[in-house]
Amino acid sequence: MKVLIMSDIHGNRTALEAVIVTAGAVDAVWCLGDIIGYGPDPNDCVSIIRDLPNLVCLRGNHDSAVIGLTEKTRFNHSAQEVLEWTDDQLNPIHRQYLLELSPQVVIDDVTLAHGSPRDPVWEYIMDVYTATANFDYFSTPYCFVGHSHLPVMYYMKNGKELAAVNFVYPGEEARLPEKTIINPGSVGQPRDHDPRAAYTIFDTVEKTWGQYRVAYDVAEVQDRMTKAGLPVEYIQRLDLGW
Repeated sequence: MKVLIMSDIHGNRTALEAVIVTAGAVDAVWCLGDIIGYGPDPNDCVSIIRDLPNLVCLRGNHDSAVIGLTEKTRFNHSAQEVLEWTDDQLNPIHRQYLLELSPQVVIDDVTLAHGSPRDPVWEYIMDVYTATANFDYFSTPYCFVGHSHLPVMYYMKNGKELAAVNFVYPGEEARLPEKTIINPGSVGQPRDHDPRAAYTIFDTVEKTWGQYRVAYDVAEVQDRMTKAGLPVEYIQRLDLGW
């Protein structure tokens, strides 16, 4: 089965549409959370995501904050400003949809978590030390996470308690070692100095991971953000991929 895996759309409809078109025909879609937050299109993004075929969708920390499951004060001032704006925009149907989501799901031999298997909402896996600790918190061979906005693979060496890091760039494919943590990167706000939207194609039979990037009209999104009065730092960082 060919699965499109994506995360951290963050209210960026233009980037989301580019990923869906470029990924092409897939058998299923797994979204790892944070559909909203930062970007100007919260309702459009929830509407697009929830209509995707054979969807499994998680709830991220920004999603949780907007619907009242997490305190907005846990975020910095600018992020709180966007969360308040998003809260005002989100319609009741989409709010209810987000409320029904979970931050972690297990599908056959794959664990999906927004942050980490140890802390599905909040923990960032951004280094070998944190990744190593998290291998004890899932029993499946593979775990896909989002949250950090960084495309990366962590894997166990020979089953020992030592993780090694592999950075996989657009177009490159890798067969997954058994016991692996994979992050597909961010659709709507990449943070690896590449402004293109990031996503993964996972083959559930061959156990391969393909990491891909697609350019989109960043200026169009920035214009909508400016008109909405969103914080300038989130507008500018789309150009930089950070």
